[in-house]
Amino acid sequence: MILPEDRWWAAEPKWRAAEEYGFDHAWTYDHLGWRHLVDGPWFNALPTLTAAAMVTGTIPLGTFVASPNFRHPVPFARELITLEDVSDGRTILGIGAGGLGYDTEVLGGPELSPAQRADRFTEFVDALDGLLRVDGYDHSGTWYTARAARNLPGCVQRPRMPFVLAAEGPRTMRSAAEAGEGWVTTGRPGVGESQQRWWSVVADQAGRFTDALVEAGRDPESVPRYLSLDAAPVYSLTSRDSFAEAVGRAAELGFTDVVVHWPRSSEPYQGREAVLEGIAEDLLPEVQGREKPADREDPDDPDPEGPAPGDSGPRDTPEGPDGSGA
Repeated sequence: MILPEDRWWAAEPKWRAAEEYGFDHAWTYDHLGWRHLVDGPWFNALPTLTAAAMVTGTIPLGTFVASPNFRHPVPFARELITLEDVSDGRTILGIGAGGLGYDTEVLGGPELSPAQRADRFTEFVDALDGLLRVDGYDHSGTWYTARAARNLPGCVQRPRMPFVLAAEGPRTMRSAAEAGEGWVTTGRPGVGESQQRWWSVVADQAGRFTDALVEAGRDPESVPRYLSLDAAPVYSLTSRDSFAEAVGRAAELGFTDVVVHWPRSSEPYQGREAVLEGIAEDLLPEVQGREKPADREDPDDPDPEGPAPGDSGPRDTPEGPDGSGA
């Protein structure tokens, strides 16, 4: 997760590095402003991802998560099709119900109840699905209207890019289970919440999502599950060990992918890029189930290709989540 807060000369190397490090996907926040960072620099998600697409070649790029708070499905569909074209089909669309805060306050609209936001979320997903799939699409609902909306040339990925739907409550989980190609959760972040309590909430949500999939007639093993590790009280990239422990617990709960935040110089997500680099080089291949890159040659080692003293052969490595991403 790379926050859209840096000028492009500073942000570009991060997006390049995310791909070079071998991460499975890269994301940015879709907000008009976020929490106390609203007082500092902030850029729009879609232009940021489009720029990232221009300096990368393979890594999927996603919104975390697109919000109905300030988006209408018709123009948003056009923006997404443009991103799909520029990225050559590497878009992942994370969508959420939209929370409270600056994104709603700045537009001066009324504060919606949780039930209203759940209704709007369901309609937003349904309308956007139709707009991305069908040229000349019509939609008439409580929240949105579209009349013969054109979508040519359409998405590169057919019939559209995958939807990863954020859901915590029963109604949004039902929508995610029925319409999503993936599910994402942040647990339920709370001030003063303990690490163990956060994991307990995540475990409960994972179980309820499994039940929702079964009720929707879908195989629970067939839907990718994404967990934002840094919604927990402890930042996942505090150390290699904290990352390894968090990924292991996520895997035990059935999550196929995890999302972590690029270290910042101050809170939130304060950390050191050296930790991220070390994890990418040493631990990420194990998590993803791929071969670890060869170590750099040591000029003082007379036999850089040979085994280290006392090393009789390959070591067993901890098994990461099947198909996991970070």
